[in-house]
Amino acid sequence: MFAERQLRAALTVLALSGLTLTTLQGTAGAADAPTTAAPATAGTSPVVSIEESTARALARSFAEPAWHRQVAKAALADEEVDLLALTATSAAKSAEEFRITLVEAEADIAEAKGLGTDVGSLLRVGLAGKPVSESALARTSPLVASAPADDDADVVIAYDSAGNAHELDAEKVPERPVYVVGVDGQKALAAGLEVIDKELAAKGLGTLTAPGANTSAAGAAGTASVASTGFWTTRIKSISVADLKEPWFKGNAEVFTLVTGFGTDGKVRVDTVTMPYVDVENTTYYPGQILVNWSNYKYNLADAVLMEDDGDTNYSSLAKALAAVLLTVTDQGMYIPLVDAIIDAMPASWWTDDPDYVDSFYTLARETTGSRTGASANARMTLERYYVSAL
Repeated sequence: MFAERQLRAALTVLALSGLTLTTLQGTAGAADAPTTAAPATAGTSPVVSIEESTARALARSFAEPAWHRQVAKAALADEEVDLLALTATSAAKSAEEFRITLVEAEADIAEAKGLGTDVGSLLRVGLAGKPVSESALARTSPLVASAPADDDADVVIAYDSAGNAHELDAEKVPERPVYVVGVDGQKALAAGLEVIDKELAAKGLGTLTAPGANTSAAGAAGTASVASTGFWTTRIKSISVADLKEPWFKGNAEVFTLVTGFGTDGKVRVDTVTMPYVDVENTTYYPGQILVNWSNYKYNLADAVLMEDDGDTNYSSLAKALAAVLLTVTDQGMYIPLVDAIIDAMPASWWTDDPDYVDSFYTLARETTGSRTGASANARMTLERYYVSAL
């Protein structure tokens, strides 16, 4: 069913090949001569295709001013607006018609990201461009865009309420306000890491904790003796990332870490750690977050791989690939670095952009303290030992 809808979307793109493309030069009034080429969509991931078709449908729905005013008010009040929830509260006819398209798109997004049917709504809309008042935004002829597949793209395609396509400069934040449709990254990441945890636990490569919990946090003690006495952890005092490669049309980053080593049973172990606070590059954060729970590991060494989800990740496929690769690694009676095995398990075909590798930290020990720079010199962490006592 998803494949059939994707085929229909592809045929729609072909039908739109005659759309006028207008290059906006920072202001609404400055424009180059129209071109005849449609935006390239070859090789686009399912997630990007769904976001693009949703952006086009939302732009067309703005032909009804009352509905546009409602969206404008919501977008100014909140950084990300839940489209499905907003359409449910609107009496506008355009909102009702758009909701039919949106419900189908939500199902497709969940399937494309391997998240199942119970994840809830994921599609959001936010504003990019210079701040404006509510009345000014409502009077502005709206443009709606979605993020292109490539972070290094030169242009971003936006649509107006008449169905015309416009090219925006991907390097510069637009002078006029632009609505940007995308996936709720933090919600998708939290659900996706649960998928990974369940898959790896089923393969004996981790410990399944309560939904929403991080398996490397204090809740995964592992044994009755540890639970009764407490355990040592490595805690992040501060962390910063130099480059998150997030242009204006992508919004904030969604960073997570895979902590790996050999579990107490001698099998490879992977624990997922969410880092929702890391969303702006060259900014130092002080989370006090537990990174490694040493009671989970056989050896006094572990690795950490920092990743960033741009929205295209299929978590079910990622979990299966991690399991397939890591199950081939056996305990040789000593610590073996696992960073390369994890990176190799992530084909670029699953990440429409370049693989969302942020940095990696090798050979973290229980005694590791102080400042550490990642292997790619992109991330920097200050670590400390921290003992979690039993109650």
